[in-house]
Amino acid sequence: MNRRDPTTLRSHRWFGAADLRSFGHRSRIRQLGFGLDEIAGKPVIAIINTWNGLAHCHGHFPARVEAIKRGILQAGGFPVEVPVMALPENFVKPTTMLYRNLLAMEVEENLRSLPVDGAVLMGGCDKTTPATIMGAISAGLPAIFMPAGPMLRGNWGGQILGSGSDIWKYWDEKRAGRISEAQWSEMEAGIARSDGVCMTMGTAMTMTSLAEVLGLTLPGATSIPAPDSGHARMAAATGQRAVDLVWQDIKLGDLLSAASFDNAIIASAALAGSTNAIIHLIAMARRAGIALGLDRFEELSAGIPVLADIRPSGAWLMEDFFYAGGLPAFLTRIADRLDLNAVTVNGRTLGENIAGATVWNETVIRPWDNPVSSAEGLAVLRGNLAPDGCVMKPSAAESRLLRHEGPALVFDDYDTMAAAVADPELDVTADTVLVLRNAGPLGGPGMPEWGMLPIPVKLLRQGVRDMVRISDARMSGTSYGACILHVAPESFIGGPLALVRTGDIIRLDVAARRIDVLISDHEMQLRRDAWKPPAPRYARGYGAMAAAHIGQADTGCDFDFLQRPGAIGEPEIH
Repeated sequence: MNRRDPTTLRSHRWFGAADLRSFGHRSRIRQLGFGLDEIAGKPVIAIINTWNGLAHCHGHFPARVEAIKRGILQAGGFPVEVPVMALPENFVKPTTMLYRNLLAMEVEENLRSLPVDGAVLMGGCDKTTPATIMGAISAGLPAIFMPAGPMLRGNWGGQILGSGSDIWKYWDEKRAGRISEAQWSEMEAGIARSDGVCMTMGTAMTMTSLAEVLGLTLPGATSIPAPDSGHARMAAATGQRAVDLVWQDIKLGDLLSAASFDNAIIASAALAGSTNAIIHLIAMARRAGIALGLDRFEELSAGIPVLADIRPSGAWLMEDFFYAGGLPAFLTRIADRLDLNAVTVNGRTLGENIAGATVWNETVIRPWDNPVSSAEGLAVLRGNLAPDGCVMKPSAAESRLLRHEGPALVFDDYDTMAAAVADPELDVTADTVLVLRNAGPLGGPGMPEWGMLPIPVKLLRQGVRDMVRISDARMSGTSYGACILHVAPESFIGGPLALVRTGDIIRLDVAARRIDVLISDHEMQLRRDAWKPPAPRYARGYGAMAAAHIGQADTGCDFDFLQRPGAIGEPEIH
C-alpha cells in the first residue's frame, strides 16, 4: 500500500507545527490523558456516532464505537468519537426528513473544523445513512460507512412479525374489530426485540443496502443482524479500513460515479426498496456532482423483477435474508445488469466483492425466473397532477388498482383526514381515491411519512384492504398499498394537487405511467388563478431556514446552498 508522508495529514497542521497554536493543541491532547506518541504521525479518525438515549435502532452503537476504536488502533490510527444529531425515526416530530439536511451539515462541518483525517460514519435509522454520507461527500475527507444492521425477527403467538409492515396490517385488523386490545399489547411487546433497524425492506435497510452497492461499506456489512457477533467484528474491520483510506487518500467522491448510482437504482428495484431511496439517492448523487433525476430511475427499473422475498413486498425478513446469503449473494442474481467494475471502499471492484457469494435459500433470494413479483418495484408517474413526477411501488399494491378511475375525496390536512376515515358513515367506496395535500417538503413541513393514508373504517369492515391514495408526502418503506407519493410540485406551493376538488375523477394508469385529474386545461387554469398560497409553517428558526432553501422531491429535497459546486478550503489555524 502506498502511504502518504505523515506530514501531509490534515491533523499535522494542528499538532505538527513548531508554533504557539500547536503548543496549545498538543497540551489539550495531553489534558485528555493521551501521550503525544499516541497521536504523532498517525491518522486521526473521527467516529461519527448518531446515537442518543432515544435512538432505539442504534442502542448498540456505544459498544460498536469500542469495536471501531479497536480496529483503528490496530491499524495504527488514533480514534476520536464525535457525537452528532441522532434521528430516531419513531420519536422525532414532525418528521426526521425535516432534519436530514441539518445532520448532513453537522457532519460536514465537524469533519471540516476538527483536526481529523478521515471518518467512520455510523448510521442506519432511515435518514442517518444519507445524511452522514452527504456530509462526508461535501467535506471531502476519506470516509467509510458502518451500517447499524437489522434487528431480530419479531414474534407474536408463533407468528413472525416485521416492524412497520405488520403494524399497518394488524392496525387495520384492529380497526375492523378483529384484533383485541390484549392481542395488540402482545404484539407491541414482541415486534421490536433487539437493537438494530427495521428488519423489513423499509427505508433503513434499503438505504444501508444501497450504501453497500455504492461501494461505501465493507462487503456484506449491511446484512449482518445487529446482535450477531459478526457485526462487532465488521465494526472493527471498518475501523481498520478507515486508516488505510487516509493513508491512500481515497475519498467518497473518488468512489461514487454515475455507474455506481445506476447500480444502486437497479438493486433497489430488485429489492423492492423504499420509495424514499429515490429522494436520498438524488440528493447524494448531486452532492457528488452527478446529475441524477427521476427519469433515470424509470429507465433502469423497467423490467427488473422483485427478487428479494422480504416484507412489505414479500414474506420474509432481513434475518432470513442474511442466512440466505445476504446482499453479496443477492447481487449475483442481478450481476448481468450491474457495472461490476465500479470501485468500492475496500479497494476492490463490486464484481470482485461478490465473486463466489452463494445463495443458500432460493425461497428468500429468488432466481430471475421465479420472482416474488413481476410487477416493478418502482414506477415513476407523470401527468397533469404531477408534471414533475411522482412515484409508487406497483409490487406493493393490489394488481386490480394498477389501472383505476375513481372520484377524489380531498383532505387539506392530516387531522381532518384521520377524523374522516374513522367515521363509519363516511361517503366513500372502494373506488374512491383518497387525496391528502399540504404534506410535502414545505407543507408538511418536512414531507412526513403520511402517504399510506388509512383505509376508511367503513371499507375495512367490508373487507377492503387497499385503495388508491395520492399525496405529496412520503411513505414509510415498511408500508404497502396503492399509494402515489412525492407528487411534485407540492400543493403547498401551488402544484396541481392544490387544485383538485372532491368529486373530480382521477385516472391512474401504471402501465402508461400516468396520473391525471380528468378536468379541462381551462378549468385547471381557472382554479389556479383563484388559488391563494397558505401562510408559512415557520416564522423563525431552523424551520424558516429550511423552508427558504429546500428543494422539491424530484430534486432530492436538499438545500440549494448545499448542492452548489465549489470546494471549501481548509480552515486557517492561528
